[in-house]
Amino acid sequence: MVLAILGLFLAALVFAPQLWVKHVMRKHHREVPDMPGTGGELAQHLIQRFALTGIGVEETDEGRDHFDPQAQMVRLGPSNFHGRSVTAVAVAAHEVGHAIQFHRRESIFELRSKYMPMAARLNKMGIALMWSVPVAALVLRSPIAIGTVIGLSVLLQLAGAMAYLIVLPEEWDASFNKALPILVEGEYLDDSQIRSARQVLKAAALTYFAGALASVVNIGRWLMVLRR
Repeated sequence: MVLAILGLFLAALVFAPQLWVKHVMRKHHREVPDMPGTGGELAQHLIQRFALTGIGVEETDEGRDHFDPQAQMVRLGPSNFHGRSVTAVAVAAHEVGHAIQFHRRESIFELRSKYMPMAARLNKMGIALMWSVPVAALVLRSPIAIGTVIGLSVLLQLAGAMAYLIVLPEEWDASFNKALPILVEGEYLDDSQIRSARQVLKAAALTYFAGALASVVNIGRWLMVLRR
């Protein structure tokens, strides 16, 4: 019974933030007929407005909106690239916010390039160690040694999750120090749409937070499996 409750709690931790992000994005993705332009057109306009030389805009797979510093490209999914909605405009402004960070060589932009690869490596190493536990149990036949392997795996995955959280300031800056002032001061949205844009920008900023929670919950899932 306790394990079942723990499992439900862990599931809520991992799914609630991700479901909220998706809900907010869908909620404000309704087409606005009198929107001056699409997300893609706004991104291109902002790149020209802020003289982000060498940076372009292109369409990518749905749900893969991002700024690629290697290619120097703002990439938007089809619904945001072609869409005339609050979500499309806010997400476009958020990704251009990252492009501004990059173009101005702001130190905060280095968080992603510095810690994201490390987070992925730590997480993969931790999962690989967890997969090795059954083999370690057969070879080592020592509860202490097996516990050490499990403990090291948990520490690696927790470290990976914390590395994801370190990126939050960069995402928050792109949303609320870059995108929101641009949308408000440039009057790209009317007053009634700014509140919705705030929600979308918050969802965009918390995407990595949801990923970090997923990593932490993954640890709990592994521990529950190993108890069987």
